[in-house]
Amino acid sequence: MSATTISTTSGGTLTWKRFKYPQSLIKYIVLMGILIFITVSIKYLNIHLERLLELFPRIADLFANRYYPVDIDYILDSEYLHYVIETIKMAYLGALFGILFSIPLSWFASYNMSPNKRFLYPAARFFLILCRSVHEMIWTILFVTIIGFGMLPGVLALTLFSIGFAGKLFSEEIEDISIGQVEAIQATGANSLQVFVYAVLPQVKVAWTGISIYTWDTAFRAATVVGFFGAGGMGWYLRRTVQQIESNRVAAILLSIIALVIISEVASAWARQRVGAKMG
Repeated sequence: MSATTISTTSGGTLTWKRFKYPQSLIKYIVLMGILIFITVSIKYLNIHLERLLELFPRIADLFANRYYPVDIDYILDSEYLHYVIETIKMAYLGALFGILFSIPLSWFASYNMSPNKRFLYPAARFFLILCRSVHEMIWTILFVTIIGFGMLPGVLALTLFSIGFAGKLFSEEIEDISIGQVEAIQATGANSLQVFVYAVLPQVKVAWTGISIYTWDTAFRAATVVGFFGAGGMGWYLRRTVQQIESNRVAAILLSIIALVIISEVASAWARQRVGAKMG
């Protein structure tokens, strides 16, 4: 059942538009339900929207009175620069180990290419979901509690984070490959590993390279703050200055983190472009 309505365009021309029932009615009911849910949620959570008008003036006042002037000399100290390098190393190792472990896991977790769909596939999927569902900060706190302070818990936390991040994307790329090349290699009598090496990897290597670079970029951003929970690096400095209420130094550390993240973003974008140009 449907009805016909008339709508007017900007030029004044009448156009006919068919009102489809019940599809259009369901769409409007869903939109109305979403609006009601948002309204009820704001009321139930006691959110005062008028406070948003005070947000930016308070932020400006905070930076002007507490974080300014910035103590730049503090982040130029050789000891702090040592911790910056430590953060970079931690991100590199976490991303590297995570990507290496993600390669076989993504193979096992791809439904179309998994060597064993009964056991390996659900086990690999569960592990990837576990790594992805737990935040890297929680992993850091857990490993610091078990192992103690230092870079090792940070590397382990970033490794699990990278496994969850890269493993999911790797497996999705495998599930999108063309099956023709796989069947051609299988017809020669190749086993599962040979099929993976000669039929799957050639189709996903370009996408995997870009994902690997992006994984390192993401791991580096996480590494700048995992130290706040005891994993060393720049985050440890940030935690110490926050606890000592040294706002000028906190501002300097935040600026250094922002600068390093921007450099990492530019470098990863350049690397992805270079790799895409060579492999394309």
